[in-house]
Amino acid sequence: MPLKDLPPDAQPREKLLARGPAALADAELLAILLRTGIVGKGVLQLADELLAPPAQGGFGGIAGLLNANMAQLSRIKGLGPAKRAELVAVLELARRALAEQLAERAVFDSPAAVRQYLQLHLAARGHEVFAVLFLDSQHRLIALEELFRGTLTQTSVYPREVVLRALHHHSAAVILAHNHPSGSVQPSRADEALTQTLKSALALVDVRVLDHVIVAPGASLSMAEQGLV
Repeated sequence: MPLKDLPPDAQPREKLLARGPAALADAELLAILLRTGIVGKGVLQLADELLAPPAQGGFGGIAGLLNANMAQLSRIKGLGPAKRAELVAVLELARRALAEQLAERAVFDSPAAVRQYLQLHLAARGHEVFAVLFLDSQHRLIALEELFRGTLTQTSVYPREVVLRALHHHSAAVILAHNHPSGSVQPSRADEALTQTLKSALALVDVRVLDHVIVAPGASLSMAEQGLV
């Protein structure tokens, strides 16, 4: 049903203005961003299809959609250049907002924001990515850098490179992070060994490893909270 045929209080934009964004379902919020559907498909139906599980041709929810790259979005009928740009812009704004938050106060004040920030950057990647959050002496964010890609082991992540980047940023501490494309956030034996190797290497230049966070779409795990750092 076209939006114009819905009762006024059921139309997403009017519903948001009257009741606030929390009252809207994911598809309704997405419909506001998309604004229009395509011939034969209303905007709410288009939004539902975009959020459907991957097995049904969708992106598996809001996180999957917003983490999709331009090439993936361009394959979806009804997502023209303007709509693709808007979706990518929303994700980038979310990243920058969280980065500002982490740069203004110690990461320990907002562990949930750290995990959200890392999920926005890494969770939807189809391959493993190893990244490092470099922190100042008050544990505020200096920078996030993706350093390695591919299967992560002690031999594929070079401690020397991590140490050099920490020295470059004059870091006092770091948070290690990587994604599991499989969807599981449970640390492997290789993850545990890599953490200890990097912890020892960084200790030589007086840089603390505060945590190693593993992320996947919709999930994250702190190895420090598990007693593994």
